Amino acid sequence: MTISRRQWLHQAAQWNLALAAPAYALTSSLVQAQQAWPSKSVKLVVPFTPGGTTDFVTRLVAIELAKALGQSVVVENKAGGGTVIGVDAVAKSAADGSSFVTVANSFAANQTLVKKLPYDTLKDLRPVALMGMSEHVLATHPSSGIKKLSDLKSMTASASDKVSYASFGNGTSAHLSGAAMAQQMGMNWVHVPYKGQAPALADLLGGQVTMMFGNWPEFRSHIQSGKLIAIGMATAKRSVYAPDISTLAEQGVNIESNSWNGLLAPANTPDAVIERMNAEVNKALLAPAVLEAFQKGGIASLSGTPEKFAQFLKSEIEKYAQVVRKANITLET
Repeated sequence: MTISRRQWLHQAAQWNLALAAPAYALTSSLVQAQQAWPSKSVKLVVPFTPGGTTDFVTRLVAIELAKALGQSVVVENKAGGGTVIGVDAVAKSAADGSSFVTVANSFAANQTLVKKLPYDTLKDLRPVALMGMSEHVLATHPSSGIKKLSDLKSMTASASDKVSYASFGNGTSAHLSGAAMAQQMGMNWVHVPYKGQAPALADLLGGQVTMMFGNWPEFRSHIQSGKLIAIGMATAKRSVYAPDISTLAEQGVNIESNSWNGLLAPANTPDAVIERMNAEVNKALLAPAVLEAFQKGGIASLSGTPEKFAQFLKSEIEKYAQVVRKANITLET
């Protein structure tokens, strides 16, 4: 059968339309999904008690998200289990863009630290966006008599069972940094975990525990007022936020510790929702109110793509795996 050139061109056009239709339908559905979301309020779970840096950053960002999304954005604190309880609740939530969780260093550490996690760290949740990072300071109550690491070493040598360090909870950066420092110094201290930084800080201010690695934003005013003594900053070099405080490295212990936070969603959350949420979080981090609060608080703004956050998470998991194994720490849950 012979067909004319005009017939052939007509047939080719029909084929192209047929092939393009599925792609167009897919693109159209993604656009519609992105435009339709959110159709109801959005919940951001913070797996810590109120008052810490992760809670603070999440609430700041939530205010800007509510403006951009046109829906209420609710922050819910769900502490316990070294953040496992709150993270697990979101991992098992409907993947419809209504639930997210703000995680911190403990999320990466728990992959190695906890024997039986109720969720798969890399499969049950997907990265949305990094948000902020704050440096750690090692602080003590004035009544301890400790002003530098050499004082701590002398105190431990005479009464190691009376030296304790608080943390935001098992598996948190404050916990692992304390364990790593004790190992480097050849010391044995009592670890006292709390369900977040706020209650731990309260006991440190009351002299109930000897010391604690804490976020600079929450510790700054207490150190400046003399209610706490800064033993040293857990940074590679002197902090721009506290240039007068020596680092722990300057005193002979190579410990770098910080608290970062980022947003995760249930694994099957649509790509369009992840992309929109990522874009809005990045915009929120540039909002004048957020920038001002971060600057005053000594919080570094982190942003970027979900892919960047995924790569960051993998590197943090590897880093903390080494710390956990070296310190020989394990938790049941």
